[in-house]
Amino acid sequence: MSLPAMHPRPGNLREVAEEIERATGLRVEILGGALVMSPTPRGKHAGSIRRLRQQLEASMPTGLAAYEVTSIAMPDDVDDYCTPDLVLLPDSWDTDDDWLADPRDVELAVEVISRSERAAQITGKNGWYAAAGVRALLVVDPRVGRWALFAGPASGGYAELIEGVYGDPIVLLAPLAVSLDTACLPRYDR
Repeated sequence: MSLPAMHPRPGNLREVAEEIERATGLRVEILGGALVMSPTPRGKHAGSIRRLRQQLEASMPTGLAAYEVTSIAMPDDVDDYCTPDLVLLPDSWDTDDDWLADPRDVELAVEVISRSERAAQITGKNGWYAAAGVRALLVVDPRVGRWALFAGPASGGYAELIEGVYGDPIVLLAPLAVSLDTACLPRYDR
């Protein structure tokens, strides 16, 4: 497989990202002006997303819905967007023609860390969500069996951080007010 000659530069990053996705099937995001590519999730990664989604949907407040493979725009930057593993949005997203969700509409973004992600990538992505104004971010790490809930986006990051290990419940903040079981989440083999 070969990709056509592409020349990424500010103003055409989205076009290049879409071409890479079309040609390779890789998931592409643009974070802080950099193209970030990742393969589709493996079984345990996808299983974590499925288990979290089932729990969220069982007690979802009226008017919200869980979506996978939905991208979030960085306000005022046409070249920046991120695609979390799971996102909670108003259920009116079902009828929206846009492909980028407004971060002000996101109640929760969920990222399940892949086996190959490095600490710098994770920290950069967390900062991106805060800068975009996403109200809450849940990061689940099957490599080590830990989770972190970030809330209250502020300049430079999130104002609130709650951390735990698999087995500790994740108590989401209002309006969700849901407790998620983490004991059921699979861990990657070493």
